[in-house]
Amino acid sequence: MDLGTVIGLVLIIGLLMSAMAMGVGVMAYMDVPSALIVIGGSMGALLISFKPEQMKRFVKVFMIAVKPPQENMPELIKKLVDFATSARRDGILALEKAANDETNEFLKKGLSMAVDGNEPDTIRDLLELEIEQTTTRHEGNAAMFAEWGGLAGAMGMIGTLIGLVAMLLNMADPAAIGPSMAVALLTTMYGAMIGNIFGQPISTILIIRLKDEALVTQMILEGIMSIQAGDNPRTLEAKLLSYLPPAERVSQFE
Repeated sequence: MDLGTVIGLVLIIGLLMSAMAMGVGVMAYMDVPSALIVIGGSMGALLISFKPEQMKRFVKVFMIAVKPPQENMPELIKKLVDFATSARRDGILALEKAANDETNEFLKKGLSMAVDGNEPDTIRDLLELEIEQTTTRHEGNAAMFAEWGGLAGAMGMIGTLIGLVAMLLNMADPAAIGPSMAVALLTTMYGAMIGNIFGQPISTILIIRLKDEALVTQMILEGIMSIQAGDNPRTLEAKLLSYLPPAERVSQFE
């Protein structure tokens, strides 16, 4: 669980609710027509903008922002160095069982290709293609939330115009002005809230998650290539430690 994302969402929603409660009460800000215009309208527009298979992953992608997959990079480096040590001592075929038992799919794929005797250029090309396609998918997921934020704001403005038209048409009836004005104002508020609490922030954190994952996969790629080339484990470790912040670079050979 990413505490920063969770705390941020809870903090924003909690403070907004508290501010509403201290004013006229939270229920005064609840309006079904406004919610239908903003939420329904923005989700409908998203269905037009993105493929159905992308929309099916909407909730799953949101959960990646809240609870991202974790990869312990120091432990991963240690594993790759151990693989390199085993390969230099017993040959690359000694890693066949390790490759079959590996849980990291990217590492498993690369290690299996190395064990099967594929050419270095072939391994690098296929793994780089895997990274590229994964990056493209993740960028699409981030774009979906960024688009949702923009569409929610636009639907908020549309709702404001709907409310203003209804208000102007009922100027002779004072009782109808209040509900129409509520729709006009609350749709703008709902659109701004969705865009600035969920849309753009979730898109931003997904891009950060993407960069983190790309860093891990690039490190694995370099590790696989070094293992196949028969590099010295110390040399491999020094190369892989460069992917970590300086304060976290601890050698297992020291």
